[in-house]
Amino acid sequence: MRLLTAVDQLFLLLESRKQPMHVGGLFLFELPENADSSFVCQLVKQMQHSDVPPTFPFNQVLEHLIFWKKDKHFDVEHHLHHVALPQPARVRELLMYVSREHGRLLDRAMPLWECHVIEGIQPESEGAPERFALYFKIHHSLVDGIAAMRLVKKSLSQSPTEPVTLPIWSLMARHRNQVDAILPKERSARRIIKEQISTIKPVFTELLDNLKNFGDDSYVSTFAAPMSVLNKRISASRRIAAQSYEIQRFNDIAERLNISKNDVVLAVCAGAIRRYLLSIDALPSKPLIAFVPMSLRTDNSVAGNQLSFVLANLGTHLDDPLSRIELIHRSMNNGKRRFRRMNQAQVINYSVISYAWEGINLATGLFPKKQAFNLIISNVPGSEKPLYWNGARLQSLYPASIVFNGQAMNITLASYLDKIEFGITACSKALPHVQDMLVLIEEELQLLERTSKELEFQGITVTDKSSDKKNGKTKKLAP
Repeated sequence: MRLLTAVDQLFLLLESRKQPMHVGGLFLFELPENADSSFVCQLVKQMQHSDVPPTFPFNQVLEHLIFWKKDKHFDVEHHLHHVALPQPARVRELLMYVSREHGRLLDRAMPLWECHVIEGIQPESEGAPERFALYFKIHHSLVDGIAAMRLVKKSLSQSPTEPVTLPIWSLMARHRNQVDAILPKERSARRIIKEQISTIKPVFTELLDNLKNFGDDSYVSTFAAPMSVLNKRISASRRIAAQSYEIQRFNDIAERLNISKNDVVLAVCAGAIRRYLLSIDALPSKPLIAFVPMSLRTDNSVAGNQLSFVLANLGTHLDDPLSRIELIHRSMNNGKRRFRRMNQAQVINYSVISYAWEGINLATGLFPKKQAFNLIISNVPGSEKPLYWNGARLQSLYPASIVFNGQAMNITLASYLDKIEFGITACSKALPHVQDMLVLIEEELQLLERTSKELEFQGITVTDKSSDKKNGKTKKLAP
């Protein structure tokens, strides 16, 4: 048996009927050339009749919310579902199906995951290949987003001619001698205690240092987030919105402004959220705060949760896109600098102390109008090479994440080939028409493209403005 970590237990304790704690992914495939009508059915049969048993973490069931233990009565029929959408089925109908399934709880008496193979999706355009999809969901207590993406990459092939013979839940059996290398590392109690004691001084040094930064708008405390419509109580209904955007567009903006691609991603999200809230007359006068996960994985493990978080000021109170992106850039740098001064154990304990009251608030709902942040924006690395499933090319992959009381929207991105895949998960009752965000993201991206080109022409970067602001100077832009 394996002991659950405190973070893993938290995801289980927070779960309720209206608040499922699983993450998911929607994978859209193109049928191979000359594939017959039974191609998808044969894939499903291959998975159903695999004689290789499931491996960690897919064979684990809960034992009193304390341990994971091996399931001795694994039944693939409970986990694998094969459906065909009513015709004609567009991506819109596919997302509606996924939205319904994403709002349903996983059965805790079984290993906490499901796989849905979905047929009948129309081609992207006339003459393009037919398509099918795979929707996979797994409890966040088993894996985080980084680990989930690694599992998907390992389960597919980089060659259209290489057969994929094992289902994802039997993946580790392919290289039994490597299983120990990809599971979370177990440590002795003595080592854990020693490690925890060593974190006390540096963690409290950082916490005290935070007091010096309260006057700096780039520093974000856990009490800075304003109340907004994003922070309503939620229902069990979900809406998944998804769209692909060219990654080069983000890279070009980042290069012109001398900032990171992730800063650009946050700025695009911030601008789109600002537009969305203005459209429903619900924009707070104070800036929204984003909770941005950062992976602490230093190995190749594919299970467990190894994350910390940075609070980012999204500058949604600012009308000027450059001022907004400059504030985001400084805010993210503030958090990154702090974490660079700490090791992994120190970062985790710093985060636990910093967000302890928010965890209690989420679990109890004692202070519904007091949130440490307004939404989560997460970026998961994908694959730079095309992936295949028995010759079927993976066209797109869209993350589906978690929303909970006080956090009615989540934006998670995954990179794949030359695209950034946006997956927006929301409570459809708390935030109607959240699919409008996809159009607003495109509008904000176009605005930043124009703005960055104008600034490049004038020889101005975001880092120039940050330096000028620090030195008490201002730099006006030409009209």
